[in-house]
Amino acid sequence: MKRFRRAALWALLSGVLAALIVPFLIPVETNGTLSAREAAGPGAQFVDVGGLNVHVETAAHTGESAEPPVVVLLHGFGASTFSWREVLEPLAVLGDVVAYDRPAFGFTERPTQWEGTNPYGVPGNLELLDAIIDRFADARPVILVGHSAGGLIAGEYARLHPDRVDGLVLIAPAVLTTGGTPAWLAPVLAVPQIDRLGPLLVQGIASSGEQLLEQSFADPVALTDAVRAGYRAPLTVAGWEAALWRFTMAPRDNGLAGALDDLTVPTLLLTGDADTVVPTADTERLATLLPGAELVVIERAGHLPHEERAAVVLDALLSWARGIIS
Repeated sequence: MKRFRRAALWALLSGVLAALIVPFLIPVETNGTLSAREAAGPGAQFVDVGGLNVHVETAAHTGESAEPPVVVLLHGFGASTFSWREVLEPLAVLGDVVAYDRPAFGFTERPTQWEGTNPYGVPGNLELLDAIIDRFADARPVILVGHSAGGLIAGEYARLHPDRVDGLVLIAPAVLTTGGTPAWLAPVLAVPQIDRLGPLLVQGIASSGEQLLEQSFADPVALTDAVRAGYRAPLTVAGWEAALWRFTMAPRDNGLAGALDDLTVPTLLLTGDADTVVPTADTERLATLLPGAELVVIERAGHLPHEERAAVVLDALLSWARGIIS
């Protein structure tokens, strides 16, 4: 019996030691092979904003206003400026348009070390948006357009800085329905052994991201090979896995859902009638909780109405925006 107990103890100790040591012996390599600039392609525009090399797409005002607003576009989880391809240039009739890749997505710099605020968390995203507005708005009126998780960032910024935002457009906003790492799980993921393997754990986004993309379209025909390629392009950037892991671990601190009465900026809510990612009913409910918000439900559209039914979204957005800017 003593021999058995001794063997069991040694087996247990060996298992513990293996769990502690083996993760540090497993090679953690990236599937990406390109720099952000190489992956973005020739002619891509980058600007130094808030200490980050940020990938942006812009369109200059084509309308007749003497003091056009600046329209800032914030994409959702797993997306990039590519998500705005159908509406970016047409929105220039309203004002100067700026779309940018949020940290961990698209072709914006993906730091693994930083000083100050974590660039991947909500607080860091708010700081970056503030710097974007400083750089591009130059004291002109600002309209924020945020989709899904980008809608949460846009909404929270407008709540905290109502003096800097003249209009807010939330497309299928992830406010009442949110993703991210549960607070109780964060300490577990921060264990050094798990943190070490984190980049390997998120490599599955390449396949699960495809499933989410398919779920986001009401009409499968709209999800062409070209659209799939556009969403996959950032996964060719070296180190995308480490950045996505840092995003997964980053703080999500914000008070938007619990302080909707404080959001006093004129707000337009847009949702597809077939959205199952951020359910249509959630956006409809959000419209009842935001003072004075307008709601437009886009027929035959899923989670990406600005891609799937771009003309309808543009009509609704431009009509509303002209009413608040004039």
